[in-house]
Amino acid sequence: MYQLLNGVRILDLTRLLPGGYASQLLADLGAEVLKVEEPGQGDYLRWMKPYLPGTKESALYWSLNRNKKSLKLNLKSTEGREALLRLLVKYDIVLEGFRPGVMDSLGLGYKDLSKINPAVILCSISGYGQTGPYSRRSGHDINYMAVSGALGLTGQAGGAPVPPAVQVADIGGGALMAVTGILSAYIARLRTGRGQYIDVSMLDGVVSWMAMLYAQQAATDSTMNRGEGILNGGEVCYGVYETMDGLYMSLGALEPKFWQAFCQAVERPELMGKQFDRDPDVLAEVERVFKSRTQKDWASFFRDKDVCCEPILEPSKVREHPQIKARRLFISLSHPQGETVESVGNPLKFPEEREFPDQAPPWFGEQTREVLREVGFTEEEIERLEHVNALNKESI
Repeated sequence: MYQLLNGVRILDLTRLLPGGYASQLLADLGAEVLKVEEPGQGDYLRWMKPYLPGTKESALYWSLNRNKKSLKLNLKSTEGREALLRLLVKYDIVLEGFRPGVMDSLGLGYKDLSKINPAVILCSISGYGQTGPYSRRSGHDINYMAVSGALGLTGQAGGAPVPPAVQVADIGGGALMAVTGILSAYIARLRTGRGQYIDVSMLDGVVSWMAMLYAQQAATDSTMNRGEGILNGGEVCYGVYETMDGLYMSLGALEPKFWQAFCQAVERPELMGKQFDRDPDVLAEVERVFKSRTQKDWASFFRDKDVCCEPILEPSKVREHPQIKARRLFISLSHPQGETVESVGNPLKFPEEREFPDQAPPWFGEQTREVLREVGFTEEEIERLEHVNALNKESI
């Protein structure tokens, strides 16, 4: 982790992926992130399988919660809400992922928070945003991808849409937009002293990722079809090809120089002028080329050639790729019981900054007493809060 955001303090009220990914990125950059978790189960991700070997701890939770602290607080109680407002003295950025309207119903909406601290920054991540007819509709990544049009373009021509293996809307549309919004509001506050409310919609984020596609559609007045576009299988120069051993290679020779280099490398000069030909015979010839060698042979063959052709790796092979190793994308976290846990590390690199050891994810409520004491709670008040926590464990 780095210390670029040292002094930035964030209350993270979210659960599961979008908020957890966003706050971990900020924690990796040095922000002090305090997970505010409801009594009983806290972040649902804590209890989801698969577990770390020999434990009842979720590997998924460990993947999203390093470098954070954890506080148990029952926001459905008067005492819990009052405690959260007192925390705004120190933690003046709040990240939440409830359905629209929940924070207001708890008396913790932006107007409520800004009365206590006018400089507060509140960022809300939701599926469809805080406004519009779908604002309170439930949904998941696949639904936001569907409504955005992105899912409809994924898959083979004539076949069914294929859901992506990673949560594009949750991470790209939600988490990364939230980080951008929070840092933008923080920079603005340094100049103006005022807080901000940030409304992040995962659907909005995915639609924005499709800006070039929608610009293309508007300019040409053409329809976009699954498996027929430049980037989703419609061009011979940009696609997936099976190898002799039943594995696959990715070819991304979009620019003429890369396509020419590919044709020269595989000794098919007759294909040079057919980069964007949609002739089935051209496609069949390229398919025959790739089926003439194994994936390992092709990877070795293209290693020193400027072609944009790489093997499609199974996840179990990614860790051993030399570029992945060189970039240190997998890290080891020290488990309190003495074991180490492998995790994907921070993708942001700051070569001029000193790196500090990453901290393991917090136990459920691990820093509750410590944090409350820091903001002025007496031992009697802490005992009362813990009593309230034990009484009401209903989910928000």
